Amino acid sequence: MSDLTLSPRLYINRELSWLEFNSRVLHEAFDERNPLLERLKFAAIFSSNLDEFYMVRVAGLRRQVAANVTVTAPDGLSPQEQLDAISKRVHELLAQQQHLLHERLIPALAERGVRLVPLDELSAEEWQRLDDYFETQVYPVLTPLAVDPGHPFPYISNLSLSLAVEIRDPETLEDHFARVKVPRSLPRWVPFGRPNQFIPLEQLIGVNLRALFPGMEIRNWYAFRITRNSDIELLSSEEPDDLLATIEEQVFLRRFGEVVRLEVQTGTPPSMRALLVDELRDDRLPPNATLSENDVHEMGPLLELGDLRELASLDIPELRDPTLVPSTPVRLRGVNGAMFDVIRQGDVLVHHPFESFQTTVEHFIELAAEDDDVLAIKLTLYRTSGDTPIVRALTEAAESGKQVVVLVELKARFDEANNITWARQLESAGVHVVYGMMDLKTHCKTCLVVRREADGIRRYVHVGTGNYNSKTARQYTDLGLFTCNPQIGADLSDLFNFLTGFSRQRHYRKLIIAPSDMRDRFLSLLARETAHARAGRPARLIAKMNTLADAPMILALYEASRAGVEIDLIVRGICCLRPGIEGLSETIRVTSIVGRFLEHSRLWYFLNDGEEEFYLGSADWMQRNFERRVEAVTPVEDKALHGPLRTLLGTYLQDNRNAWILRTDGCYEQRQHDDDAERTAQQILISTTWGNAPLDP
Repeated sequence: MSDLTLSPRLYINRELSWLEFNSRVLHEAFDERNPLLERLKFAAIFSSNLDEFYMVRVAGLRRQVAANVTVTAPDGLSPQEQLDAISKRVHELLAQQQHLLHERLIPALAERGVRLVPLDELSAEEWQRLDDYFETQVYPVLTPLAVDPGHPFPYISNLSLSLAVEIRDPETLEDHFARVKVPRSLPRWVPFGRPNQFIPLEQLIGVNLRALFPGMEIRNWYAFRITRNSDIELLSSEEPDDLLATIEEQVFLRRFGEVVRLEVQTGTPPSMRALLVDELRDDRLPPNATLSENDVHEMGPLLELGDLRELASLDIPELRDPTLVPSTPVRLRGVNGAMFDVIRQGDVLVHHPFESFQTTVEHFIELAAEDDDVLAIKLTLYRTSGDTPIVRALTEAAESGKQVVVLVELKARFDEANNITWARQLESAGVHVVYGMMDLKTHCKTCLVVRREADGIRRYVHVGTGNYNSKTARQYTDLGLFTCNPQIGADLSDLFNFLTGFSRQRHYRKLIIAPSDMRDRFLSLLARETAHARAGRPARLIAKMNTLADAPMILALYEASRAGVEIDLIVRGICCLRPGIEGLSETIRVTSIVGRFLEHSRLWYFLNDGEEEFYLGSADWMQRNFERRVEAVTPVEDKALHGPLRTLLGTYLQDNRNAWILRTDGCYEQRQHDDDAERTAQQILISTTWGNAPLDP
């Protein structure tokens, strides 16, 4: 029995660790080795990430403060102390972003012909073009909202860009306030005739405000933007009769969540800031938990910086990364309708976006829909990307009489409305749609195809780390395994029965399933490596995840390190473990890879005294994944795939371009290649195929 306990000094705060991840994203925008438009993309991603962080994580902490929660996080910080630390770090990061954009990145883009043009540079002809555009396209959409005794302060929607307008009535000399929303339905960056040069929409509106308030004096206007609490948390005690209707109601109510952040344009006077803070306060909350001046972020001349992704997508090849053309795995090239035959001959491993999602996963489901011998298709759908070949294939399969079951997770954060739409479309085509469980979020990525063959019924399976989403499959790195292993197929049948019916299935043959026993199974695997180390046998763990925050797993990792297990953790984002503590975590190394593609795959390697084991699946090592989500992890038992997976892990561990090393104090340092040749894991994976240049992990 271990004598370890997780004292605060052994645990890095989750929220501050996430902010350091977003700092690494921002660094990619600073890095001059990246093409200019790619740097702009990372600056936009930094802002979008921060939006979600405030909508969910900061909002949750503020709710805890409002409820007088004093229980500390594992690192010892109270909710208020966490909010104070977050505010300090966010202001530092925003200052860095403003310097980057306005002192370095925007000027560098201007030198290459991509510009946001000041209004005073426009020619008479360009002004006429913009006036015509405003008159015909913008003005009809705008709605000025006055604030006075007869017009209360208007509702401001989450993340919407607005203009706060100061107006004076020349007859009464009274001053007034009005709000004008910058419509999202129009392009944020308005072209006016010069290639790759634009005017921000809010500036075009601002210079034409007299058209909205005729006869009034426009004294000034300032852009502002708010962030609301947008999380949806359903209590298991609610047990609604109709989960779909409940989620729809919660999505609607989310629009009215309390304001947790106010962003203002630089130069907004204190009086205007104070007016906005006062009007946006939520009287339902105690004073220490509602909006205050501490929650105001001064953002420079531009707000809504996530919209910079539109500029980053400009078709200027010399300012962007070369286009990636995904390959098809060698064993699947040219097989067309024989994919099932290939899988029977041996498991197939795919790695997106380097290998095509279209010719592997989509083709697998399309083939199943067309094949007369396929009897049933079952699939979990967490996030999808609209009218995709997968949705069409499932619809056609149901219409042709196949048994088609799709579990649509209505609680997928910020995709709730989208998933409701696709659930209804699938239902209308005859697909059996299941909405998941009240108290569990179905996060696993699994597809089961049941096929009638000459020697009986055979089950074909795809288990992946990423969503069945063709868009993210081009942007995220994800792994998938195709297999017809009978035990894995039987496990997946049992899992779908658990998801769609009444079942208390707890034990599975091959799959590791949450919430059944995933934490226990991983703890057991880690304990086995620990026992090997204590007995003097080789012991090794390499784990690649998005997040490591689960306290029992962190304690087990510390215990394994004390025993001498060599541990490499490739953790993209949050990592609450402290590596390098003398006598505790000296053999643990933590690497974060932040590059062109979002590292999203989860992969585990256990040396097991030479009897190597590999696992891949959907779960991070977090309490929520182990206890409040349905997750699936599969062993990769085909030894022909062990070499490629070993190569993959070794490639990541030898990255000296996009790799960041976590220090004991919770800070990260980017690994430098010094005199060595630069090795970029993602670039190597673009230019190689499975099994090339094996590296010993």
